[in-house]
Amino acid sequence: MGMKQVIKNLDAFPRAEDHLLQKTQSGALVSVIGLIIMATLFVHELGYYLTTYTVHQMSVDLKRGETLPIHINMTFPSLPCDVLSVDAIDMSGKHEVDLDTSIWKLRLNSYGHIIGTEYISDLVEKEHSTHKHDDDNKDHHEHSEQKIHLQNLDESTENIIKKVKEALKNGEGCRVYGVLDVQRVAGNFHISVHGLNIYVAQMIFDGAKNVNVSHVIHDLSFGPKYPGLHNPLDDTRRILHDTSGTFKYYIKIVPTEYRYISKEVLPTNQFSVSEYYSPINQFDRTWPAVYFLYDLSPITVTIKEERRSFLHFITRLCAVLGGTFAVTGMLDRWMYRLLEALTKSKSKR
Repeated sequence: MGMKQVIKNLDAFPRAEDHLLQKTQSGALVSVIGLIIMATLFVHELGYYLTTYTVHQMSVDLKRGETLPIHINMTFPSLPCDVLSVDAIDMSGKHEVDLDTSIWKLRLNSYGHIIGTEYISDLVEKEHSTHKHDDDNKDHHEHSEQKIHLQNLDESTENIIKKVKEALKNGEGCRVYGVLDVQRVAGNFHISVHGLNIYVAQMIFDGAKNVNVSHVIHDLSFGPKYPGLHNPLDDTRRILHDTSGTFKYYIKIVPTEYRYISKEVLPTNQFSVSEYYSPINQFDRTWPAVYFLYDLSPITVTIKEERRSFLHFITRLCAVLGGTFAVTGMLDRWMYRLLEALTKSKSKR
């Protein structure tokens, strides 16, 4: 036996002669169906191979000395822009002296349409030594009450009071948006009427119970967005009717890095939040506000885009196409035998 004959004996796919092969219509139908199925599965597997998937990794956050960007986009439908102020507090107890602020306020009419624009730099920068900002707020108002007895209302203040009262009568609202760059430490920021002198606020609203801090959070984020990111406070609506109070959002920020398949790195943050609402009563000395109290996690999350290996793609493709070919072959034999049995039964009759 020669070497060629030995090699031929190893052939696992022997071929029959052409005159021994029989082509049928049922076989053609099964073949067409099989080709369609295999083409569909091939396209599906190719798309699965070309798409990326993400891998999450956690490590200790080693970043130091960086700033934390806070993107704000909120609407206060019941408060005019003239009375709203943004107050940012650094919980390290340091006085923020170079806080980069870019905040805009849009005046809205009662239908929510824009009627004016105002750039504000009234970010209140304070030094404090406690995390209980409510107590600081009480001290601030008490100090204002002591000073009010030493001064009289000037003409400009009276004009502001008249302007704000007219805006409240017309149902004006305000949209606040922009970016705060704060130190990368725990802290809080809030939007309220705390920028007003306490006596002026009393003249305008006739008591804290009439300050309606209803709000809509269109967007609140702590960095750029990446694919699949969901900010839990986006499109949040909190509307008050015939009541008032203070909203507090307790935010836990998780430093995040998103690594694209192109090796580009996007530093950002994701966060979780819990909410607390405290209705105001006649004995409260604080004024309603919307607080965002944030803290940073010591753990950073790295999200990496990865692509499946080509070998994995070939393996899945061979399994899918081979399985489809085997099933269609079995189906063809079953159909042929069934038709052959029906034909014989008819010929006997």
